[in-house]
Amino acid sequence: MRDRRTELAENLAKVEERIAAACEAAGRAREEVTLVVVTKTYPADDVRLLHDLGVRHVAENRDQDAAPKAAACSDLDLTWHFVGQLQTNKVRSVASYVDIVQSVDRLRLVSALSAAAERAERELGCLVQVALDAESGQQGARGGVAPDGIEELAAAIADSPGLRLDGLMTVAPLAGPYAGRQQAAFERLMEFSSGLRVAHPAANMVSAGMSADLEQAVAAGATHVRVGTAVLGVRPRLG
Repeated sequence: MRDRRTELAENLAKVEERIAAACEAAGRAREEVTLVVVTKTYPADDVRLLHDLGVRHVAENRDQDAAPKAAACSDLDLTWHFVGQLQTNKVRSVASYVDIVQSVDRLRLVSALSAAAERAERELGCLVQVALDAESGQQGARGGVAPDGIEELAAAIADSPGLRLDGLMTVAPLAGPYAGRQQAAFERLMEFSSGLRVAHPAANMVSAGMSADLEQAVAAGATHVRVGTAVLGVRPRLG
């Protein structure tokens, strides 16, 4: 039976091959795309093995799992991303260890993150999560703000102490006009990103694509892809 390090190394190599091939097909340099490994439900031991294998960006979606894991790996040079729907009562904890919150989707969350970042004397990178399945004024089924809310939310982040506006994130929608059309969804996100950079030139991060659709995200121009299952394996059921 293969040991866990060997398994992760082989999976990482396959994902790296996919990203490299996608970059070549899109005429992009491999260095333009950052792999963020989503380590949710997996132990700190796996995070340490991934770091040993060269991974520097990891993501979590539940504070109760992430906080002790980040503490256990605090000696490692890792960038921690938060990618789940974030409740305001978890913000103070998240702000103590996360470097980038990819799932900012409402003004109340911006205020809470700013206060927590100031209290912790840290700067948090923030991405506006865009829901391509949401009507005006609504949130998406998987979180995120409707496209017409991007500008207001981005401005609030940019104007908030302790926060840094880094760009946009989306999850390929399961419903609406972009359901089953990942490439079109990611290309639409890139259009929103271009618009955002007119007012906020430094907000050039675009997080899109996961294990099943990272190629479409790279083709569209994503700067970061969030890959879990393809690296770590099928997740154990919770509960």
